[in-house]
Amino acid sequence: MNRKLMAVVGLAGAAALVMTGCSTTPAEPDGPVTITYTNFISNDGNEANLAKIVDAFEAENPNIKVKVTTLPYGDYGTALQTDLAAGTVSDTFDVEFANYASYQANGVLAPLKVKNASAYRQSLLEAYSTGGTSYALPSSFSDVVLYYNKDLFDAAGVSYPTKDWTWADEKAAAEKLTDKKAGVWGDHQPVSFYEYYKALAQNGGEFLNADKTKVAFNTPAGIEAAHWLVDKSGTVMPTIADGQGTADFDTNLFKDGKLAMMHTGIWVFGAVADVPFNWDIAVEPGNTKQASAVFSNAIGVSATSKNIAAATKWAEFMTSSDTMVQTRLDSGWELPPISDEAKLATYLDKGAPANRKAVFDSLDGIALPPVVATGQSEMQDIMGEELVEAQAGRKTVEQALDSAETRINAVLAGG
Repeated sequence: MNRKLMAVVGLAGAAALVMTGCSTTPAEPDGPVTITYTNFISNDGNEANLAKIVDAFEAENPNIKVKVTTLPYGDYGTALQTDLAAGTVSDTFDVEFANYASYQANGVLAPLKVKNASAYRQSLLEAYSTGGTSYALPSSFSDVVLYYNKDLFDAAGVSYPTKDWTWADEKAAAEKLTDKKAGVWGDHQPVSFYEYYKALAQNGGEFLNADKTKVAFNTPAGIEAAHWLVDKSGTVMPTIADGQGTADFDTNLFKDGKLAMMHTGIWVFGAVADVPFNWDIAVEPGNTKQASAVFSNAIGVSATSKNIAAATKWAEFMTSSDTMVQTRLDSGWELPPISDEAKLATYLDKGAPANRKAVFDSLDGIALPPVVATGQSEMQDIMGEELVEAQAGRKTVEQALDSAETRINAVLAGG
């Protein structure tokens, strides 16, 4: 699944038609009600898994029926914006972290009374809270890890990555593992906004200032983080001319046995499950600190819903129930956001990769995407464009960051 975080354009205008929900505890429904749920998370293979969770919820709550609409990821943002503008938004709907700030600020989301807050991983629950109040409930998470080809490491006599590795360890290994004549590359990490904010966090830097009015990345730590990404190109990683940056390039190279290490998400497990070599994963190396990229989805309740109590009950079931946990673990459908690791034990024994514990070890230090209420997509696009300019050699890293700073600050200022 493409994990790029999307930003909904024109949300503020659409949300102008949405009233802010009240903060009082909604009453339980007296009789049968039907609530609606629009989602993208089950699209492309997990529709039956969602139906299983719905069936279990309805059996447990016979007075509440859930009507599901599933949309492709690429169509979801536009459809949601249209529904908000028309006043036809579902009672419950999927929310991505990148959009949460805009939704909450514009009154789209009802404040929620969470009955069992301790059921969730607190870092994920807090990501969808404002002023101590939850406005959405985390439904799943994925994170990014370091994949490695054990056979290539063995052949080169290089020790496997550990959770204590640093950038220096990764660079040294990548240089030993790269064999350009044989078409083997030591490392791959996308040159993008998503990788940059993470590398910045791994180097002790911040993408935005405290009040999110200006960028804060154009510093020695930020320059070093950009070099960490850009300088791999053509040395231990293929160049743009080689095809780097195209869809699934790194996954296909890894599957072909021509890539020793790659930074990507746990959603790639299935794609590389049957490769004809031994492989495993480790926590991504950091520089001054560990900071793994974590992506999450959540479910929000519409502030205009006429059935907020029933909708909240469904949102809680879909995000914290044992049925949801088991369904996700059985099917490999991302990971549930629960705090009880005992319930996740079966995940560790599901086969390759052997070191599935790294998925949870990565949560010891996380890097959430920098998010602004307006200009999110522009900010992301500018950062990516400027980094690629440096990767292509059309600008120095320093020039690229200077330009990114100027352009993004203009967006944040409303220019």
